[in-house]
Amino acid sequence: MNNFTYEKLHNNLQYLKLNTIEELLDNCLEIAARDSKTTMEVLDYLFEQEKKHREAAAIERRIKSAGFPVKKMLEEFDFEFQSSINKKVIEDLATLRFVHNAENIVLLGPPGVGKSHLAIALGIEAVKAGISVHFTNTGNLIERLKIANREGILEKKIRDLMKFKVLIIDEIGYLPFDDEGAHCLFQLISRRYEKSSTILTSNKSYGEWGEIFKDHVIAAALLDRILHHCTTINIKGESYRLKERKKQGIKTGLIRHNSTEILEN
Repeated sequence: MNNFTYEKLHNNLQYLKLNTIEELLDNCLEIAARDSKTTMEVLDYLFEQEKKHREAAAIERRIKSAGFPVKKMLEEFDFEFQSSINKKVIEDLATLRFVHNAENIVLLGPPGVGKSHLAIALGIEAVKAGISVHFTNTGNLIERLKIANREGILEKKIRDLMKFKVLIIDEIGYLPFDDEGAHCLFQLISRRYEKSSTILTSNKSYGEWGEIFKDHVIAAALLDRILHHCTTINIKGESYRLKERKKQGIKTGLIRHNSTEILEN
């Protein structure tokens, strides 16, 4: 290969934005000459690497677009620390069968036990499978819905959120809702019922949701729709943050005994 052809090839790869192939080309040609690889083998390898790189980049873009506050993966979750969680239940959820069946997931437990980690990790598994996902903090979601309601565009906002096959609503129960907020959330959940999947995390048991909504009737109606097709994961383990503090030798009196209950409805 003369210098003109070599430069032309690299220029064309740059023009076509085949950046991975351009990066690997020189090394690949050297290996091919040394190991007597065929032209077909070389091309197959280069285009396969370009495809893998683009797929990985696309997944990263979708993860960013989903709005996850941090990137958490299932393989990073410490099932030994939260040993009473049934790992097989989580692995079954990771197959994403719940999305195809428009089922919900609710993760309950005190702060720091891994609820958000699992919610985000399952959301990322969905993103990797090409499923549309949106993550939101409950407080931010309620404010957005209330603003839309006051502007007369609540229906449009709900339609926008209906576009996502998986909606993750994090931290229900840390702050109580007013009547308007409860009404807006009820409208959203009602519209998603048996159409799309919602993953929720909460530090409150179901029996306390009436206090969150300040209305036991609307709380019961909301739970009826959420739990009809739902897997509940109730975690009562020790906080990961307290675990890290204890590793650092910081004393704490807030110790919770491990106990996890898995309920399927």
